[in-house]
Amino acid sequence: MKRIPRHIGIIPDGNRRWAEERGLPKESGYEAGLAPGLALFRLCKEAGVRELTFYGFTQDNTKRPKEQVRAFQKACVNAVMLLTKEDADLLVLGNRSSPLFPKDLLALTKRTTFGSGGIKLNFLVNYGWLWDISRTMNGGSKKTSDGLLDRIHSSEISRVDLIIRWGGRRRLSGFLPIQSVYADFYIIDSYWPDFEPEHFFEALDWYASQDVTLGG
Repeated sequence: MKRIPRHIGIIPDGNRRWAEERGLPKESGYEAGLAPGLALFRLCKEAGVRELTFYGFTQDNTKRPKEQVRAFQKACVNAVMLLTKEDADLLVLGNRSSPLFPKDLLALTKRTTFGSGGIKLNFLVNYGWLWDISRTMNGGSKKTSDGLLDRIHSSEISRVDLIIRWGGRRRLSGFLPIQSVYADFYIIDSYWPDFEPEHFFEALDWYASQDVTLGG
């Protein structure tokens, strides 16, 4: 590869549509996304990606029917538990003061090294873009823009170089808006449970061909 993105963001969409097309309840699609997540994590490590962020579920997602909410909460907990068996510096980020934040993940809201570490791994759970930037708006600030960036909840997460979204939707869906301001965006029409390694390699090939100037 000519150029590997330092930080990749993953939007794993299409789980419910995948289940519906198979005549299954919508909520059954979330668990089908666990194996793809683990496979993609390992591919990123092999490729030399230094930071990886998975979009677990958002505060807006919790407005869905209760059985779906329970299913994606459980799937996120299971996904994180799988990743704790890998070599990574893991952080679970989201509004942990809400009852919708899984209690099983509270201990991981401070970055924790598993195995030999090596890749910075972020998992967004009960995340909301407005929640993320809320501390920058409380009481005003005379700080510089750099100071404001230090005050967002996701200040530990670096700028995203490439966002890959499965499921065919062409939208950011509130994914780390500050860090994603200059991210390249690659869309995969296949649903997340239908993940193939080729999707990742095609995204890397495409990214390597982009002219990255960051506005300069």
